[in-house]
Parts: sequence; structure tokens; C-alpha cells
Amino acid sequence: MNKIRKASSIALCLAVSVSLLAACGSKEGAGEKGSASPSAAEGVKKEGFPIVDKPITLKVMSQDAGKADWNQMPVLKEMEKLTGIHLEPQLSPIDSFATKKNLMFASGDLPDMLYAADLKPSEQVTYGTQGILLPLEKYIDEGYAPNIKKILDEHPDVRKSFTTPDGHMYALPFIDTAAVWYRSPMWYNGKFLKALNVTELPKTTDELYAFLKRVKEEDPNGNGKKDEIPLTSVKLDDLRMYFFGFWGMYDEKIYADKDGKVHYSPQEEGYKGYLTFMNKLWKEDLLDHETFSQTPDQKKAKGQDNRIALFNDYYPYFTLGGEPSGDNPLMTPVKSEIPGTPVYGKHPGMSANGTFAITNKNPNPEATMRWIDYLYGYEGSTLFNQGPEGTLWKYKDKENHVKEWLPVPGGGDREEYRGTITPNFGILTPGINDPEVTKGLRTDFDAWIDKENAEKLVPIGKTPFPNVYLTNEEQSEASALFSDLDTYVQQMEAKFVTGQVPLSDWDSYVAQLKKMGADRIVELYQGAYDRWNSGK
Repeated sequence: MNKIRKASSIALCLAVSVSLLAACGSKEGAGEKGSASPSAAEGVKKEGFPIVDKPITLKVMSQDAGKADWNQMPVLKEMEKLTGIHLEPQLSPIDSFATKKNLMFASGDLPDMLYAADLKPSEQVTYGTQGILLPLEKYIDEGYAPNIKKILDEHPDVRKSFTTPDGHMYALPFIDTAAVWYRSPMWYNGKFLKALNVTELPKTTDELYAFLKRVKEEDPNGNGKKDEIPLTSVKLDDLRMYFFGFWGMYDEKIYADKDGKVHYSPQEEGYKGYLTFMNKLWKEDLLDHETFSQTPDQKKAKGQDNRIALFNDYYPYFTLGGEPSGDNPLMTPVKSEIPGTPVYGKHPGMSANGTFAITNKNPNPEATMRWIDYLYGYEGSTLFNQGPEGTLWKYKDKENHVKEWLPVPGGGDREEYRGTITPNFGILTPGINDPEVTKGLRTDFDAWIDKENAEKLVPIGKTPFPNVYLTNEEQSEASALFSDLDTYVQQMEAKFVTGQVPLSDWDSYVAQLKKMGADRIVELYQGAYDRWNSGK
């Protein structure tokens, strides 16, 4: 869990377009009256602080990483002082949040707002059209969210991708228009590369196979035992997305190719190529035979024992141990027999699910929009992601937003301490990735990551699929189809890879997928994609 928590903040260090920065701190619509609010929500200011004339309390439901009591967090205390809005948290551990969220919607016992809400497109459509979630565009366009409005005006795809078929925005995304990683990538163990005198990383599936074979046979960890694991995984979930790109697929389920044609990956010829390759690795003991049974911690233990050659993690030192360095290179995606490969399923620039929503129980939606809008500007992004000035950081040059780190109070790990002062820890929260926030704080390792991405992934990257919405009827149909398809595909992947089912059964497998509605899935998402593409 620690590495996931770290990833949530490290993601903030990925560069984002400077145009997004222009959204920060803008002021517009001051003093204007909203069309549906004759007096522009009594007691709520459209600019300046505090937001409300008289203090109010709002109930907020959120995921919680469990590091500290939200009522005692310095960031939330600072925010209350600034805005005049007190939060009453209703929290759930990350692992059980989805269940609690479903119970909350089913019972009708609603908070005022949902934070780090992980609202799937289907939930936004369902609960938005039922009137449980309020349309947000009204408050944005009436001047209660100038930061958000400027971002949406400058990045129309963000607004388009979070507008449901009935024309409303029921949730807000986390926005990072220059993010690269859609899933955590693959890394080579640099010590193994050095021991095997590998000076050029594999560029084809044949070269990758040859490298993994050498790992198995040539004792690169130098302990005299054949205990090296060329490639490891946890149920293939961690490597699938990356490896799919070797066979021309941009996503694990649905993607649109360069011509706008929608594909369902598990029935593509590229998927057969992927299964064939993975089965070959399995048969020759080049893919860890504990792949379908081990836990992430067991995988990590193998890495810290210096037994793994190729693996997935957010950063390599999360698995191998040690400090951040450029010694363990990002895997170069490799070319297969499929023309036009490799490809890379790139991050779409915003969260796929909604991170924030307001419910119909909220008596102060305008004030709530002002509150959340602060997180989409420079000051709010800094506060919620790095804590108050003087705790973990201070300004070196305030005018130019250049900061420097301060020693961690009491010593210890900076990330762990950060988790005690802000709710933005280990969960995907509303806001933006603003490059100004990390000015002066970025390390040589951050620069090295940017270089690896720019050389290896960005040139072959493409967003797999935009954030589209199906209608209620379409969503119900797709959800029912996926419920059966996902289970079947997962079972058959393991059977094909481990050889329990031979690849000669591919045609009957595809026939079964079609019988279960795979082609209908493509049809539904092609329609949604075409609507999105035409702006309708």
C-alpha cells in the first residue's frame, strides 16, 4: 500500500502543459448573478475569502488512507480558516470504499459531497439522471468556479469527456494533460543487465525472449544458484497493459485505433499473439510460475532478494529496494509480428472516473463549488498536496513559485509524514497537476524519468479511448455483457498461458466471446465514440 500512496503524490511530479497553469487564480464573473440564482446564492462570495458570510458545515464522504484523523489534519484546518467551511468527514478505508459507496446510494443516506469519489461513468449517468447528483456546469458557468471554468474553456476535451448524454456534468476529474503512464510501467534490473553485459535493450519479442533465456541460464545475480526469475507478475494484471502494446493493442478491453475503429482486445489477433508468447515463456519457466498465486508483497520480496530481471512497479526501487536512481531502465516496448508495433496506451490526461460530486442533500452547492474550485488553482493545489508553508517546504523565491524542501519534522519518511497532514494521500483526488507546484522540488531522478518517457513511450503513445458515456439503457446492457465476458476472459487467459487449454482452441474461444456479446460491446462503444467525436 505504501507504494500506491507514494504514487499518488509522485504523479504530481509528472510535467503538465503550461497552458493549464493559466487556469490558476483567475477571477471571472465577479458580482454576476446566476440565471437560476436571483441573488447569486445569499451569503456566498464568487471571489475572495472567506467563501461564506457565516460559517457552515458540510458532510463529506471519502476514501481514507488511514494515516491520521481528518479533523486534526493541518491542511483541512487551514482550509476551514480560509473558507469558513467546516467538513464533517464520513470516511471508509480504501479497500471497502466501493461497497460503502454502493450502500450509500442504495440507502439514500447521502453526504453533502463526495471527495476522491471514484465515480464510474455508469454511476455518474445513473445517479445524475435520477437527480441524486447535482449538475455542476450550472455553478461553474455562473462564476462559482473560475479556476475550473478556465480549464474547461482552454481544454474543451475535458468538458466534453465529463459531459453525460443528457448534457450535464455530474462529477469532476483529476486533470493532468501531459501525463504519460496509464498504468505503472515495466523495468529492467540494472544489475542483471550489467552482469550479462547488455548494452542495448531488447527491441523485438525475439530479442526479449533471448534476454529472458539468458537470465535463466547465466546466473546474473552471481550466487551460483539458478534462482533468477526472468519475468514476474501478479495475475498478469500488472504487465498486461504494457505487453498488449507489443501486439498493437492500446488497452486491456476497449480501444480506438488511429482510424477511429473500436476494438475489443480479447478477441483481436494481437491478443492471440500475446497469449502465444506468454505461453512460450511459461513453458520454458521464463515467466514466474507463482504469477497466478503470489501477492504483491511476495513479488516485492523476490525483487529485494535480487532475483527478478523484468517487472512492473510505479518506480523500480519500490520493488528492488534502495534509493531512486537511473540504474534500472524503463523497458523499451518491443516489436512483434503485428505490423505497426509497438504501441503504447497513453494516459488520457484526466481521470477516467469522477473524483468529486455534490449530492441533492447539499444545502449550499454554490459554496461547495467555490470550496472545490480552490483545489484547481495553484494555492489550493500546493496546500492539499504539499501541506501548509513552513511544514515540509518553504519558498525560496515566492514571486516565481520556487520552493525548497524543509527537514521532515521528527525525521522519518517525507511521504509518510505528508499522509498525516493532508487527505490527498493514497487516493485519486480532485484537482490538477500543475508544474508550478513542484518548481524547485524536482530531483535528478524526476528528470531521468521524464527523459525515459520522452524517448521510449511518448513517440508511440496514444490515448486508448476517450472518457465516453453510454446511455442508461446502453450502460445496463454493456454492464451485463461485461459481467460474463470479464470472468470468461480472465479464466481463459490463465488457461491459455499455463497450457491448460491449447492455443489450437483459439477459434472456439473467439466463437464463445461472440456468442457472449463481444461484437455487441464493440457496437455500443463505437456508437459512444462516434457521438463523442462529433461532440454530440
